[in-house]
Amino acid sequence: MAGTQPAVDYLGPHTLNRIILVNRSNQSEINDVAWRACDTFRGVVDAENYRNYILVMLFWKYMSDVWRDHRDTYLREFKGDEARVARRLARERFQLPAGCDFYSIYEQRTQPDIGERMTIALAGIEEANKAKLEGVFREVDFNSDSKLGQARDRNTRLKLLLQDFADPRLDLRPSVVGEDDVIGNVYEYLLERFASDAGKKAGEFYTPGQVSKLLAILLAPKKGQTICDPSCGSGSLLIKVGRQADERDFALFGQEMNGTTHALCRMNMFLHGMDNFRIEWGDTLRNPRLTEHDHLMKFDIVVANPPFSLDKWGHEDAEKDPFHRYHRGLPPKSKGDYAFITHMIETARERTGKVGVVVPHGVLFRGAAEGKIRQKLIEENLLEAVIGLPANLFFGTGIPAAILLFNKGKTHGDVLFIDASREFKEAKNQSVLTDEQVQKIVDTFRAFKTVDKYAYRATPQEIADNDFNLNIPRYVDTFEEEAEIDLDAVKAEIQRLEAELATVRGKMNGYLKELGL
Repeated sequence: MAGTQPAVDYLGPHTLNRIILVNRSNQSEINDVAWRACDTFRGVVDAENYRNYILVMLFWKYMSDVWRDHRDTYLREFKGDEARVARRLARERFQLPAGCDFYSIYEQRTQPDIGERMTIALAGIEEANKAKLEGVFREVDFNSDSKLGQARDRNTRLKLLLQDFADPRLDLRPSVVGEDDVIGNVYEYLLERFASDAGKKAGEFYTPGQVSKLLAILLAPKKGQTICDPSCGSGSLLIKVGRQADERDFALFGQEMNGTTHALCRMNMFLHGMDNFRIEWGDTLRNPRLTEHDHLMKFDIVVANPPFSLDKWGHEDAEKDPFHRYHRGLPPKSKGDYAFITHMIETARERTGKVGVVVPHGVLFRGAAEGKIRQKLIEENLLEAVIGLPANLFFGTGIPAAILLFNKGKTHGDVLFIDASREFKEAKNQSVLTDEQVQKIVDTFRAFKTVDKYAYRATPQEIADNDFNLNIPRYVDTFEEEAEIDLDAVKAEIQRLEAELATVRGKMNGYLKELGL
């Protein structure tokens, strides 16, 4: 079961000291080294494909470095007694069978069947950790002609890839990177970079960091609570909300329809040091898998950034839904927004549960079936706040979105509307919320008071008078009157400019006359 040689033998003490200094001081440099590993694939492999390879390589390297680090520690502790070291390693969080670690494969990087060796090594790791890692590497085949090219080209790329991840700056041993969440941060950084490059598909797996942070603070989860994201993507939003509750004491649940993204999510959890999770693979609307005793599980916090206006979401089966989620009405066939909202509310704990969901603005005002569902949600006094966000905030779509907050423990009937759509920072390809702008939204929500041109606390009667239309401009008046024009001052300015122009023309004519023109 001994997986690797001691790390100091491999790196040497001087290199090790340098790495300690570098890694502890510069997360951004580690991020950059990991991102540059993508250069091996750019232009020859689709980004969607090489994203999976890069993230799996990072996870593999992380497991190998932790194993090496702990083995070194036990060797010192047990004075080189290999039998005792092996027994202690058998209780590690992940098992690394002999020959399956990153460094063993790195030493074979020039072999003509290196792709097959890498794939076999990962299969060995998955087999040794079946309960935790089954299916995590399902989308990655280092021996694939269709994804990585023919043998000669593929071998060259894989050799470069292994060299990239052997860069001393990517030493991820706990004794080097310390207690900070460096590994999780690298993974999160790569996910965000991949999302910004992925166009329309990005929204399927990643919620921008500041939006996740905003939702996490608004929902204010508490220590020991259960948190669920029924369309969890890569799990970043779920992790942010969990961290808001406590450093460790919480339980995360999620479901993701895309098999590749489901695997990314599980790796994300492990890399952030979170083992207390249950992430299911499948379609939440057609086949919710977070159930117990034939009932939907209930959670303290339910949060999601579900796909906007999903077509073909399962309307044909919804009327016979075995969990009776659509008792307020069936959402329209071509837009699944209220299907997700309804599912989330039905899985929030009665009398105390909270829900936070990102939606397109159409959810606020569309009529017909959606209008009837919206009315019932308001009449049941579940809706607590509507928050309008800036446009171009999300990966893959430029449309403005809003956050709906529901609270099953509301003690009043009012709803707070916040128009935060005009306050953002323009970045390279999209808008972002600054920490100050996030804090302003949070402070306004917590105060739950009307703020001129920014927020409005509406009574149930006012919402009913608006025919249960939640369009934010109906409640938050952001109209800015134009300043009055001083006609006398404008007239005086015109006269001054005309006099100035006459003077210039006079001088010009004088110069032309001197030149005989």
